[in-house]
Amino acid sequence: MYLRHFFLLFISLLIFGCGPLKDFKDQISERVVGQNPIAPPADLKDIKASLHPKILWSGKLGGSELFEFSPGIIGDEVYAASSDGSLAKFDLKTGKSIWKINTNEKLSGGVGTGINEVVVGTLNGMILAYDLNSKLLWKTRLSSQVLSAPTIHEGNVIVRTSDNLIHGVNVKDGLKRWTFSRVGPPLNFRTSVGVVASDGAVYAGFPGGKLVAIREDNGTLLWEITVAQPKGVTEIERASDVTSSPVIDGTIIYAVAYQGKISAINRINARILWSRDISSYTGINIEGARIYLSHAGGALYSLAIESGKTYWRQGDLLNRQLSTPLAMGNYIAVGDLEGYIHILDKETGNFLGRVRLDSNSVMRRMVEFDTGKFIAQTLNGSLYAISIQ
Repeated sequence: MYLRHFFLLFISLLIFGCGPLKDFKDQISERVVGQNPIAPPADLKDIKASLHPKILWSGKLGGSELFEFSPGIIGDEVYAASSDGSLAKFDLKTGKSIWKINTNEKLSGGVGTGINEVVVGTLNGMILAYDLNSKLLWKTRLSSQVLSAPTIHEGNVIVRTSDNLIHGVNVKDGLKRWTFSRVGPPLNFRTSVGVVASDGAVYAGFPGGKLVAIREDNGTLLWEITVAQPKGVTEIERASDVTSSPVIDGTIIYAVAYQGKISAINRINARILWSRDISSYTGINIEGARIYLSHAGGALYSLAIESGKTYWRQGDLLNRQLSTPLAMGNYIAVGDLEGYIHILDKETGNFLGRVRLDSNSVMRRMVEFDTGKFIAQTLNGSLYAISIQ
């Protein structure tokens, strides 16, 4: 312990200013912090606000009971679910409740949105599909509980279950088309990580720092690559799961692992273009030539998309269990464990404003629906529309 403190103090005294050396100091500090720090969340510092984000409207569903839910948008309506079985539709502009139903199931993942359907997953391994007027279209039983929002793409509902199987289901009738499985390490995280699909392929992260590409039509493996090599002696220390959904940008896919690396991979030949040691549990967002990332320890990063180089790092939100950053125009929005939404300058990482939704954690995925406007859901099942200006 004393050696660790001395080493960190030595690094702090040795390094000044910005650049690669400062990145090294930040990485050393955050590798010690970890995902579930003993230290309490950092107190929020007073800021000189130039923006005053406001809540446009709010809606209430049931609590989420530590399951991860995210809203889905189709046209001018937003759909949301909660673990008590509620599924609801709201008008995006006014927040008016259009309908709310009880699915009579314990929900654990959702909402997946298609063109004419919404899909949710249950604790006992069912997926339920409804039309846009709340009529049940079909339900299908899978291998185990569904902890993430199903992905609807090209006539398929692609669902990840808690046993790390990925299932392809026909969106029209719920018939199972294929199941993909792979052997993983003995210890992995219970996570709500989903999948992404593009150009006939499905991409998914797995325990052990693996990223795979699967054919969307039949579920066969296209390629598999290691984006983060497990390190350490114990199984806990060696846990290096890809716990957030990969992000696609053209021919490149980006993935980040907890206690691991962020990597840029060529989707065509599965070649790693660059990687760097950085840990994240909730994932990344890409806009323009920048990657925005919430570090597992609570720092926010802006990275160069072509190299992973740090543009800026905001370290005043340590241990606050941040959501995935949401990039919108000139701003970045990120939520925390106490219900705050923080607005930052996209170029500098400086705080511009904040608003508190309630006292519950903000779910990891927020969704923009208009310029400077977005939807967030909190752990108690409340849904909020927020405007930055």
